[in-house]
Amino acid sequence: MEEYMNNSVLDLNRRTAIVTGGARGIGAAAALALAKNGANIVIADLIDASETVDQVKAMGRQAIAVETNVALSQDVKHMVDKAIEVFGHIDILINNAGVVHRDTLLETSEATWDRVVDVVMKGTFLCIQSLYPHMRKQGYGKIVNVSSISGIIGGAVSKLDDSPEKARGRSGPAYAAAKGGVITLTRWIAKDIAKDGIFVNCVAPGACETEMTRGFDYNVSMLPIARMGKPQEMADAILFLASDASSYITGQVLNVDGGWVTA
Repeated sequence: MEEYMNNSVLDLNRRTAIVTGGARGIGAAAALALAKNGANIVIADLIDASETVDQVKAMGRQAIAVETNVALSQDVKHMVDKAIEVFGHIDILINNAGVVHRDTLLETSEATWDRVVDVVMKGTFLCIQSLYPHMRKQGYGKIVNVSSISGIIGGAVSKLDDSPEKARGRSGPAYAAAKGGVITLTRWIAKDIAKDGIFVNCVAPGACETEMTRGFDYNVSMLPIARMGKPQEMADAILFLASDASSYITGQVLNVDGGWVTA
């Protein structure tokens, strides 16, 4: 009990974490939560991550940003090589990079399908595949994949679904399928590499107040916790799975959704 009271199991000192999609939203919140608990941070994103890098450095941690398209294997390899070059080791990988679409079945183009699946699902796979040899060599690693309850229930629905403007809040088929694929990938890889001391888990956020959900009025009145989630609440779950507090947990999906899936 004393160990938990002094938060030693959440101590990430001397750990280094890669956070994909870490420039804003849930990714930025996760990067800051990990840094607050002692980790050095590598932010992989296609957009400017200087604000998050500066915030991490203000905590007294080291941080770099690497421009990365996680859907491209050469970008992912460069990201991992740069992280190893700067920090010498990578202990934690947070696969958060993603894109969202809200098209209907008939509106979803092949190009949209390919883009969403490439970033969300293939990107998660490529990052794990590239980093795995390093984690295996050191005999330790924590991997947290960010899925969505859309990958469990087939897309969350907002109040706007039937509006004249067709401003749908339900995730499109490519997004739901890709996020569901992340869950299955998490379970497969967890079974495959547990022997190497590497833990692989997944968080599935519900409706969360980020730039991606801005403008959509989700029907949170149906939830046991009747409000939108906050990025920090998702980050707290990610921190738990990235730390030694989850030392006997692998291959699991943690729904952070205000009770949506059980409602």
